[in-house]
Amino acid sequence: MSKNIQLYTFILATFLTVAIFASNINDSISPVENIIKIQGNGLPQVVKGPNLDRPFDFADEELPMDNFDVRERLDRELLVNSYWQSSTLLNIKASKRYFPLFEKVFEEYGIPDDFKYISVAESSLRNVTSPAGAKGFWQFMKSVGQSFDLEVNSEVDERFNIEKATHAAAKHFLGLYKRFGSWTLAATAYNVGPTKLKRQKEEQRANTYYDMNLNQETSRYIFRLVAIKEILKDPSAFGFQLEDTDYYQPITEYAVVETNESIPNLGDFAKKYGTTYRMLKVYNPWLISGKLTNSKKKTYQIKVPK
Repeated sequence: MSKNIQLYTFILATFLTVAIFASNINDSISPVENIIKIQGNGLPQVVKGPNLDRPFDFADEELPMDNFDVRERLDRELLVNSYWQSSTLLNIKASKRYFPLFEKVFEEYGIPDDFKYISVAESSLRNVTSPAGAKGFWQFMKSVGQSFDLEVNSEVDERFNIEKATHAAAKHFLGLYKRFGSWTLAATAYNVGPTKLKRQKEEQRANTYYDMNLNQETSRYIFRLVAIKEILKDPSAFGFQLEDTDYYQPITEYAVVETNESIPNLGDFAKKYGTTYRMLKVYNPWLISGKLTNSKKKTYQIKVPK
């Protein structure tokens, strides 16, 4: 008998043994259930669509769920974000670290709480840089950041300073709301730009976001925000099971060093205060160089981990 025939006979015998064993477990249950019993008491992946037969809103402005186009666009974003597990899970974990800051700042400016989800849509709660050059949690272009008094140069980029950038974002949101008279349109303008949104509204004779035909990204934007909001408000309803210890906690254990002096080498500065260059950058991502020249003798506040 050849080796191939021997291998085939062995595989067939193994298969028949498993099949007989499975059938003896419980003749009344299905083969799939038998496999589950053999492997353990786990369940196969359950994939289901979200419940759309309820009200949805963004910043207390309701979505017109009686419109089939609105329902289907929201359905898409709920499905994409709930089944894009790795990215959404990381966003859920990071939300406990950053949302308390956003909520505090937005309350100060009278910005609806839902605007914190823009940081998730724009940057996945990370200090990232887009191909177009937008940076930080709130994805400011250089000119926009500077218009809200964020310092941007070769050594300092305050678009990466989460506290200062969040205050700038709040001011921007408030200005857009005053211009368009709707929080939904304010968020839309943040994505597409206020000038372009105003022109599109006039050309299309439209009054609301849901009546407009915009570019693909902006057409999905509000629905994506609503989907992110629904998932992060109640992760377990979308299949994400987390313990309290799974969340990233706010970074609070640090001292603040004020300086108006030049820092020739941030590595030496970190060593002086008992930390490392890496941790100095983690706590102060707005320091984008290896030095701080500070020729204008500006006072900077630098966080140093305790």
